[in-house]
Amino acid sequence: MIKAVIFDLDGTLLNTLDGLKNSTNFALEHFGYPPHSIEKIRQFVGNGVAKLIERAIPNGLNNPKYNDCLTLFKEHYSKTMEQYTHPYDGILELLTELKKKNVLIIVLSNKFDSAVKLLCKKYFDGLYDLAIGENEANPPKPNPTSTLAILKHFNLKPEEVIFVGDSEVDIRTANNAKLKFFGVLWGFRTKYVLENEGAKSLINKPVELIKYL
Repeated sequence: MIKAVIFDLDGTLLNTLDGLKNSTNFALEHFGYPPHSIEKIRQFVGNGVAKLIERAIPNGLNNPKYNDCLTLFKEHYSKTMEQYTHPYDGILELLTELKKKNVLIIVLSNKFDSAVKLLCKKYFDGLYDLAIGENEANPPKPNPTSTLAILKHFNLKPEEVIFVGDSEVDIRTANNAKLKFFGVLWGFRTKYVLENEGAKSLINKPVELIKYL
């Protein structure tokens, strides 16, 4: 019996791509670097904002402006992220149905923790049990530390939990924690990428997840 679902946030519950693109390009252009297209940003996301900026700025971590660019990105994104973010179609209905079934809903993201908590509070207030983002105590996915801590906190067995996400990082996280994975096809990665990473269970619409519970 499934007692809990761990959801990724960006590309799974929320479409955040426009906001990430805008803040990345704002920071890059501030320091005189060329902006990136939304498709390029789509390829850069998934491993947290530090990795996003590393991939976006010329010469990555070797760029002397890297830390300044990352700081400016976070400042800009914190102020503007709500303007360019919205739940995917059917997500609110899915979460509502899961709550009716008394299924625990946990959000685990590589986005910085304060942004994860703010966005979940804004869009999913009352529909989730825990929201965790990256911070010093929570290493980024695919490290399974946070996932295993969630299981321990709620006294859950791996077979009682499913992991839902849209990227290679989410697949690896689920595998590392020995959880069943469901890949969503409305997110930031293609079906080819997910299948190539080994995903066996893919869904086209949020409602399809209910039948597996």
